Amino acid sequence: MPRNLPLILALACLAACRPEPAADPAATPASAADSASAQRIEADVRYLADDKLEGRDTGTRGYDLAAGYVARRYAELGLKPAGDDGTYFQRVPLLKALRQEQGAQLVVERDGTKQSLAFREEFLPGLNYNAPTHALTAPAVFVGQGVHAPDLGQDDFAGVDVRGKIAVLFPGAPVRFDNDRRAFYSSGTQKLRTLAERGAVGAVFVNTPEYEQRGPWSNAAAKWNMPGMRLRAADGSGIDTFPQLKATASVSAAAASRLFAGSAQTADTLFKANTAGQLKPFDLPGTLTLAGSTRIEPAESRNVVARLDGSDAVLGREFIAYTAHLDHIGVGAAVNGDSIYNGAMDNALGVSIMLEAARQLSATTAKPKRSLLFIALTGEEKGLLGAEWFASHPTVPRTDLVANINMDMPVLLAPSKDVVPIGLEHSTLKTALDTAAKEIGVGLSADPFPEEVVFVRSDQYAFVRAGVPAVYLDGGVEPAIAGGASPKDAMDRFLRNCYHQPCDDASQPIQYQDAARLARLNARIGALIGDAPERPKWNKGDFFGDRFAPAGKAD
Repeated sequence: MPRNLPLILALACLAACRPEPAADPAATPASAADSASAQRIEADVRYLADDKLEGRDTGTRGYDLAAGYVARRYAELGLKPAGDDGTYFQRVPLLKALRQEQGAQLVVERDGTKQSLAFREEFLPGLNYNAPTHALTAPAVFVGQGVHAPDLGQDDFAGVDVRGKIAVLFPGAPVRFDNDRRAFYSSGTQKLRTLAERGAVGAVFVNTPEYEQRGPWSNAAAKWNMPGMRLRAADGSGIDTFPQLKATASVSAAAASRLFAGSAQTADTLFKANTAGQLKPFDLPGTLTLAGSTRIEPAESRNVVARLDGSDAVLGREFIAYTAHLDHIGVGAAVNGDSIYNGAMDNALGVSIMLEAARQLSATTAKPKRSLLFIALTGEEKGLLGAEWFASHPTVPRTDLVANINMDMPVLLAPSKDVVPIGLEHSTLKTALDTAAKEIGVGLSADPFPEEVVFVRSDQYAFVRAGVPAVYLDGGVEPAIAGGASPKDAMDRFLRNCYHQPCDDASQPIQYQDAARLARLNARIGALIGDAPERPKWNKGDFFGDRFAPAGKAD
């Protein structure tokens, strides 16, 4: 007997015991349908954000409980397993790293004196996936934001040589860049890749005051002992771990003055130049010493994958991938006595909306012509790892993945009349989204926080990098009633106070009616893409399409 057969039989029995109605949801009045959908979504959120799941950290018992729950829900909906070996689960091999306090150092040596920054309060050593201990002393060079984009007239390495040196840099990308290019060049992975290619041996990321307005240093410092992860190659090594960089660290904005003291410019001067987009590289006097230790061990987690077969013999061989990350950040530093980071908004709500969209699509009488995948992804909080693994190791032929519809942390804390589609402008997916929004009666608004560069910070970016057109649907910003509570203000408060905090739990005033409407929108978008005569394409001249799409995949 195959080892997964009992699970498949149990799930099939569960599905048979709780059959879904075969009626087309379009035949039910929207208000009644949304009310029932809202109840189902709330039930899923309350389970996934319950304390017993312990924050659903990747590779933990709590995450496995969540993955089993999603698999059962897939079976109830009559969706077919689309993971490994006829199951709903796709194995994701990982390398886990835990930062150790012992031996952690960041020392500035200049003019014969040494200054040591304080662990946690002023700096944190970077996780090292390549060696359990590291100690590096080298000259340092400031390289602005570490951006090399000659086609945009930006070279933060002009006139300096980083070979054999520790690069010191700020987060983000030049303010004059458009959103797409700023998003791409703000990626931490892209920055590390650029530094490694140019011969740097280490990197120190220095926070700016603007950066810490969105994420205070104290929040990162409180989570210093939470594990990080990378994908694990067949030989046991980490993927995208840049072994050329022997050591990395991050420094708080408040401690930046100590790092730059005695150099050509002060931290305050550099902060102002950064805001004005006028940073210039320069060598720092003396040397920096970076040291630390990391506990490295193999780990494993699972994506949860199901499929709904398309109704057309030819188009049914192509797949639209719905995604939402299932993981959160687990158990950490207690805040007001609560140490469980439940992740209700981030992203139990997104997964629950995806499940409701799957229910609606599976219940329709006329199925979309193309096939649909529903993927609850692991490791998003660790760097889009589950999405990266699926995009590079899909359980269906890679060339048959035609679109990705992602749902991540829709902040629905005040009634709204719109949604924010991130990435709408990049491909012909806009046609389906515009049509679906008009049919459902929901507005489409621009990203209210473009500086957050979320297009490269959620799972759709892994599909984009694989050349697949993608869109990421976020909560709305326009009040449902004139003069009513502002969804944008509610989102801003959430990002400042509850994002990656224990207060992101199911006690929040989540607008489940809005969530139900978002599920209907997701389902309708999938149906329209599924029935379109041509697969989606990148727009001609699109930045991401030109960079990542295979030849011939753009209009």
